Amino acid sequence: MLFPPSTNDDYRGSLAAAWFLVLLGVLWVVPGMIHMFLPDGGAGSIAGIDFGAQTRTIIAIFAWAGATQFAHGLVMIAVGLRYRSLVPLLLAISLVERTLLSIFGWVWKAPPLGGHHPPEHYGSLVAVPLIAVFLWLSLRQPRWRGALPS
Repeated sequence: MLFPPSTNDDYRGSLAAAWFLVLLGVLWVVPGMIHMFLPDGGAGSIAGIDFGAQTRTIIAIFAWAGATQFAHGLVMIAVGLRYRSLVPLLLAISLVERTLLSIFGWVWKAPPLGGHHPPEHYGSLVAVPLIAVFLWLSLRQPRWRGALPS
């Protein structure tokens, strides 16, 4: 058997959190494909990066990042659909990642004042509180669940 059996019956958190993880996974797969398959990886056409003399290096880095985004997104989708007992773990990892991306994008390695921020920087600021809410929902045990027959 290629994939282990589903763990959905073991999941006690909110179903909305699992579906949010699926959405998050799709929102990872799509940019991953853009980074892998757009001629400039989206670095110039979307992020507005000036390549200078490093065009090939920047495009290669975007393709590499896109490949990891694509794989990460597929894992999120699989967990949200079939391995829901891992939803809190994936959301916690995503929260750490998005928080670090926000800190690096806006504080530690931010562009100069008035400099250009790629769309991902804004997306991360929106994602952090959303992921935190759905992580909390994934950890909550509904009061009614124990009263209903399984």
